[in-house]
Amino acid sequence: MSSQIARLFTTHPHSVDESYFEHLLFAGTFSGKLFIAGLAALCHAVLPFTFEKTASRMINELHHRMHNRSK
Repeated sequence: MSSQIARLFTTHPHSVDESYFEHLLFAGTFSGKLFIAGLAALCHAVLPFTFEKTASRMINELHHRMHNRSK
């Protein structure tokens, strides 16, 4: 039973050649940056003269990092 539960937490991280904790760090950092990009986009929506390219730049950087992480 416990090995089945452990597999739930390790199957995907191992499929991208990471340990559970490496994946936790990567996904957690990625999530935090997406949150900040979202806040910048929200500020831009209310105050269009602020953060004009911040969210799109951050999303492009995250996209590049995601697609080049195992190379």
